[in-house]
Amino acid sequence: MLKRRYLMLLLLAGMSTLAQQKKENERVEKANFRVQIFQKSDDTEIKLAKPDPEFRDKLPISAAIRDSSKVKLEDLPQAKTLDSLWKLELTNSDLFEEMQKSIQEQDYEDVVYKELPTDTLKSRLAKLNARTPFNVEYNPILESVIKSYLKRNKQGMERLMALSSYYFPMFEQELDKYDIPLEIKYLAIVESALNPKAKSRVGATGLWQFMFTTGKMHGLDVSSYVDERMDPERSTEAAAQYLASLYKVFGDWDLVLASYNSGPGNVSKAIRRSGGSNDYWHLRRYLPRETAGYVPAFLATLYLFEYADEHNFQPKNPDVVYFETDTIQVKQLLTFDQISKVTGVEKEMLQFLNPAFKLDIIPFVEDEKYSLRLPKPASGKFVSNESAIYDFAENQIVEEKKELPKYVETKDRIRYKVKRGDYLGKIAERYGVGVSSLRRWNNMRGNNIRVGQYLTIYPSKPVDVVSSTSSSGSSKGSDSRIYTVKQGDSLWSISKKFPGVSVQNLRSWNDMNTNSLKPGMKLKVSKS
Repeated sequence: MLKRRYLMLLLLAGMSTLAQQKKENERVEKANFRVQIFQKSDDTEIKLAKPDPEFRDKLPISAAIRDSSKVKLEDLPQAKTLDSLWKLELTNSDLFEEMQKSIQEQDYEDVVYKELPTDTLKSRLAKLNARTPFNVEYNPILESVIKSYLKRNKQGMERLMALSSYYFPMFEQELDKYDIPLEIKYLAIVESALNPKAKSRVGATGLWQFMFTTGKMHGLDVSSYVDERMDPERSTEAAAQYLASLYKVFGDWDLVLASYNSGPGNVSKAIRRSGGSNDYWHLRRYLPRETAGYVPAFLATLYLFEYADEHNFQPKNPDVVYFETDTIQVKQLLTFDQISKVTGVEKEMLQFLNPAFKLDIIPFVEDEKYSLRLPKPASGKFVSNESAIYDFAENQIVEEKKELPKYVETKDRIRYKVKRGDYLGKIAERYGVGVSSLRRWNNMRGNNIRVGQYLTIYPSKPVDVVSSTSSSGSSKGSDSRIYTVKQGDSLWSISKKFPGVSVQNLRSWNDMNTNSLKPGMKLKVSKS
């Protein structure tokens, strides 16, 4: 009996020693849905406290690339839900519609808001007026707009304040380059409600609401894949350049705001009709209705943001801020689905960070530089595995046999020949423009057109005006990589028929040391 008890004690002691050794070799980690890659420098076993059952499917990026069937970089369900709600805030378009409606339909009647006495407002506006280059003096119209926003749109303003914590640092950086008052950042709220994909009824697009032709003038290109008016950085730089040029003309920031909205011509007319006044509040009644509401909306937004604490605004914290992101120049075509699989960044976040890519595809076009913006931790993973990622993406496209859309540059102006069955509405829809614009561009009083008539059009969306058969210059079944030169062709005109092909490409691929062409000559239009 004593012997058996002695053996039991020895066994228990041995088990206790093993347990103690195991405990020493374990490292307890708190489960964290942000952690996707664990690094160990020894044989210590990693143990998760309250682990998520989905964690066993999370893989390092290198493993994900090696076996795409195992890519399951998913979040904890609850945290994923919270993030998805925030992303809905980021991409919500109703703020833009509400802002535009409030500007256009503002009645400027007295609004009762007891929490903001008129004397208090006057005092605060005087302080703002002293430290900004804008005329922020008290005005009953401005008081009406401010109180209207506080009473009816406080929740919407909180959402805009949350979004601003992402965009404003980038805006301030660009505005500072051009010596523009940093308060101009509030202009993007009035223009687009900080929605980079916002599009007005007349086709103005992006955070700064560039029309197609104005965007082209400032270097913002549009193609079937990309609309740089929706690119936050490029459009902000273009807006800064445009605002700086307007200030050189008017020398007054209130008039710059008015001309940004309605055009310098309308402001010049208003100055003439007012008898030469340069004061916005005197000019206001001579401006278009929308512009008349535009500057008060800007000043009201400026006031609300600058006195947010006094009005107890409580915006949510953003999931990511601008300075916690980084860009990578893409060297090969990639889709957002592929990027999401190998980095673990949700597709919705990729869309928010990279709004200029209309089809969720980053194209690769020679002589163009397209960049991918990622949260910094993910950008580090991407750069460390760049070659493997491109191989993975290329293999996946081949395996899935996906036919990607053709890259087509949007022309800034085209000449369209009217065909049988055409009418203005049909042509307008094809090119993404309004019937009234078509009439204005072609000095037309009515909607009548005739077959064979030529129309000048400034399209707002890409249209492939050259079919694959005609652009190849050969009949069906011939090699599409060879082009037969026609009468009137030049290397430049041929390069425009083949997206991604430059004049230099054509000269290199065809061993040419001259630009002269002869009808009937065969040219390679592909590197292969």
